[in-house]
Amino acid sequence: MIRATRILRRDALSGGEIVDRVILDHGDRHRRRVAMRGAGGLGFLLDLPEPTVLEDGDALVLQDGRLVWVEAAPERLLEIRAPSDRALKRLIWHIGNRHIPAEIGTDAVWIADDHVLADMVRGLGGSAEPVVRPFRPEGGAYAGGHGHDHPHGGDHHHHDAHG
Repeated sequence: MIRATRILRRDALSGGEIVDRVILDHGDRHRRRVAMRGAGGLGFLLDLPEPTVLEDGDALVLQDGRLVWVEAAPERLLEIRAPSDRALKRLIWHIGNRHIPAEIGTDAVWIADDHVLADMVRGLGGSAEPVVRPFRPEGGAYAGGHGHDHPHGGDHHHHDAHG
């Protein structure tokens, strides 16, 4: 089976033959070694030196130089909004305090669909509406720009899957 041993980040893509694409949710984009099958049927082994977050728009480099495009799959999320910038910042602080992955936009935040967090957001004056869309959360302060590592101790109760 052909192997993919490198990631070409989307900002470094300048060409190359894209032969297939993999459509992965947030949890499935945190990988090191796993057999994969592209949407077009290409089977390959992802074989990276360490666990890495595959970002939407990256490409996996196969041993022969061909590329497999990485695409974020649509997922059930909560779209969180607030009546003001200050209120949204406050909600972002509360979400971040729970150590859950979040995608921060200009006037909205997206998190995994969770009824407890939806109730918290509504209780703090925000709105939390279910949506289905690709999830592209922030990498985190300890992730080196990509990933979701936890260098600190403690018990974490969140809903992100680690591959």
